[in-house]
Amino acid sequence: MRKPLPSLLAVLVVTPTLLVPCAPRAEDLIQIYDLAVQSDLLLREAEQTLFATKEKRPQALAPMLPNVGLTGTANYNDLSSNGRSNVGNNVVSFSQRDSFSTQTGQALVKQSVYNRGNWMTLKQTDTVIAQAEALYRNAQIDLMVRTTQAYFDVLKAADAVTVGESNLRANERQLEQSKQRFDVGLVAITDVNNSQAAYDLSRANLIVYKTTLDNAWEALRVIVGPIHVPLARLGDKLPLAPPQPNEVGIWADSAQSNNFSIIAASDAAASAKTNIEIQKSGFYPQLDLQAGYAVARSGAEIATNTDTAYVGLTLTVPIYQGGAVASRTRQAGYNFRAAQDQLDQTRRKVDQQVKDAFRGILSSIENVKARQAAVASARFNLESTQAGLEVGTRTQVDVLTAQRQYFQAEFDYLTSRYNYIINGVKLHQATSTLTREILAKGNAWLNPAKKVMPPAY
Repeated sequence: MRKPLPSLLAVLVVTPTLLVPCAPRAEDLIQIYDLAVQSDLLLREAEQTLFATKEKRPQALAPMLPNVGLTGTANYNDLSSNGRSNVGNNVVSFSQRDSFSTQTGQALVKQSVYNRGNWMTLKQTDTVIAQAEALYRNAQIDLMVRTTQAYFDVLKAADAVTVGESNLRANERQLEQSKQRFDVGLVAITDVNNSQAAYDLSRANLIVYKTTLDNAWEALRVIVGPIHVPLARLGDKLPLAPPQPNEVGIWADSAQSNNFSIIAASDAAASAKTNIEIQKSGFYPQLDLQAGYAVARSGAEIATNTDTAYVGLTLTVPIYQGGAVASRTRQAGYNFRAAQDQLDQTRRKVDQQVKDAFRGILSSIENVKARQAAVASARFNLESTQAGLEVGTRTQVDVLTAQRQYFQAEFDYLTSRYNYIINGVKLHQATSTLTREILAKGNAWLNPAKKVMPPAY
């Protein structure tokens, strides 16, 4: 009777430290996330966008503060004139030539006394900045999700390679055994052909798995930069627990109140509503205070030097501007209604994300348990089929099928554990409660002794 087949989990436990004395230390999820915070370009972009948006407030405040300016001109004049003029009853010809310079200077202070549009614009900046801050916080949470997803995509792809290599070795042994049985006349050539086909297919699949693993590494490097360190695998023990509180309605209500995407969309709608008042301000009068001092000097033979000081109010009353103000006001109203629709759409999308993630956690728990049982069943089925082949009750095709089912069951089990973690992260993302501390709880389930080595290049 054959010995029981070893589990692939046992294969994954084997550490390269037994073979390589100075193997590099594996990085866990928290360490990779800390690298991502320093290197992710999307987060940097969101940060710079926030800084740029905050400059809107001093820009909106500037028109309401005094504006002081100086102007001056200096000209050199070369005057040449001639003509005739009547002096009494005589026509007198004259000719004049003069070269002189003129200088003028003016100091002007302008202060807006009343401009409704400026006040509305200043009010709008509060919601615009609040929207940018919400988007930045959302980008921080999105980075946690993207990093976690990319990290476990690498582990999942590495598991596929491990399963593929084990399947290839098993098919290779089956092919050798089929050839030996065929040589002694125990099986037909069809058994050899079936084994050869299974072996060739496993080789092709392994090439695909390795390519997928390399691609997963590159996707992670897009976030964290060009890293060349091994990653810690998921440990054997994974605590499976439903969300707390175990009530989807509570999570959905929390998301509607706290989700940064909803907050940003709400601020965008508020900003669009204020923009209606800004555009409507074009119908209102404006009052400005001006004060200045001007001097004019001339070097001409006949000239007047002046010094002028003045102060006054300028009242501008718009009467008709071709319908532009009314059109812009209507346009702002349409934009406001579009922003409200975007807010409602965001709320619905977040509600869906919460419920999908919540159900995903519950189904993942059951799926992990079911997959674990399926692995045991598939292993027992493979052992029984192999024993049946030796006594002639089962065929080579039966063994290959059972073998393929066993390795697929192993891979599905490993994948279901990653899905449980990802669904938990996405639930906290939907409620905007995902933090580094929550990532650290999942990080505790990793085992640095079990590594996924990076590509050699």
